[in-house]
Amino acid sequence: MQRFYLPNGASSLPEVSHGDGIYLWDTNGARYMDASSGPVVNNIGHANKRVISAMTRQAGRVAYASRAHFENAPNRELAEKVTALAGDGFDQAYVVSGGSEAIEAAIKLAKQYVEAIGQSERSIVLARNPSYHGATLGAAAVTGDAMSRKLFADLMNPQPLVPTPFTYRVPDNFSSESHARHCAQALADEIERVGADKVLAFLMEPVGGLATGALVAPDIYYTEVRKICDRYGILLIFDEVMSGAGRTGAFLAAHHWPDCRPDIVVLAKGVAAGYTPLGIVLAPDQIVEPVANGGGFSHGHTYAANPLSCAVASEVISVLEEDELIANADVVGEFLKAGLWGVAEECPIIGDVRGKGLLMAVELVRDRETKSIFPADANVIGRTVAVGMEEGLALYARRTSGGVFGEWLMISPPLITSKSQAEELCDRLSRTLKRVSEEMVPYL
Repeated sequence: MQRFYLPNGASSLPEVSHGDGIYLWDTNGARYMDASSGPVVNNIGHANKRVISAMTRQAGRVAYASRAHFENAPNRELAEKVTALAGDGFDQAYVVSGGSEAIEAAIKLAKQYVEAIGQSERSIVLARNPSYHGATLGAAAVTGDAMSRKLFADLMNPQPLVPTPFTYRVPDNFSSESHARHCAQALADEIERVGADKVLAFLMEPVGGLATGALVAPDIYYTEVRKICDRYGILLIFDEVMSGAGRTGAFLAAHHWPDCRPDIVVLAKGVAAGYTPLGIVLAPDQIVEPVANGGGFSHGHTYAANPLSCAVASEVISVLEEDELIANADVVGEFLKAGLWGVAEECPIIGDVRGKGLLMAVELVRDRETKSIFPADANVIGRTVAVGMEEGLALYARRTSGGVFGEWLMISPPLITSKSQAEELCDRLSRTLKRVSEEMVPYL
């Protein structure tokens, strides 16, 4: 269940009035820095005039036309732009309405591909624990979250999970690299356990999102995962709903690990930057053509390839390219990470700072030495979000599996953020966490 944290004395959340750049205003005139781009969505900032104009132009032509009756130019243009930026091996783009839809479409495409090539026994999708891949039942079935599985298990077919290669909460007697190797071997072991000929795909986030707080595994993990998938003939699917579209300083986070190129990539969130609901599945001709030749992709949504949404996303991609926002994410991301470590020096409840580009997180702990978290009744995450709003900072936070895997703040401002704005963010975060630290003294 989504939880909302209210500032002191408030009976409801503030009502948003408008946005501009990296800031939002409420109807009382208070200004908030959008420090997490909402739930890591608004890559190009609010009220971008180019995108608004593109939206208006397309709405004046045609807002909706069923893909059963017509092709449309915005869909083609978006597909061409995205596949060009994704690079070799990503020849086709299938446009849907969001991340959960795109995850399910990717899994269905993978399944229809193996059916087309005579490997119909493959149906198991392995994922990691913890992980997050969406809120629909199909996406939840491949999500590693104990609370979600307990609540919805009888409505879905939960898939097997393998351990996540943490770099902060590393088990005893492991280094980050040896734990990464261990997690990769656990993947191979699970494939053997369930039967290699039954496994369809391995689904993972190359840079962590809500379940792992911007986790970046050691490089060896990515190399080993690709080798394992190749060894067993398993498709590798990257969930880049959060990490894609330039967020990590490359168009795809996959580009940071060229020896771990995925077979299928899922994009959403930042690819349309919050201006319209949209998700994309990227796949090579090698996978798409057998499905097409076998009768076509048996899947669809009412708003798949919607011309209005495609026109909006196409302009978002143009803004990313022409304003060099992907490079800015890389440069300002490094600057921001250094600033966040500076905040950590002043705020003892920060245990870790991690991420890549402008997909960052700070993990909150009660004790740095033991990495222990605050008890649930301390509500440190809720108080941090509420105090942040009072300090003019809109933060997105997560306590995964009831705190079993820690709790953190996603620090992921829009890709238009400047170094001076990154400094402002760190100043506001420092004030926020100092106040929260004082409130948490009884729990320390």
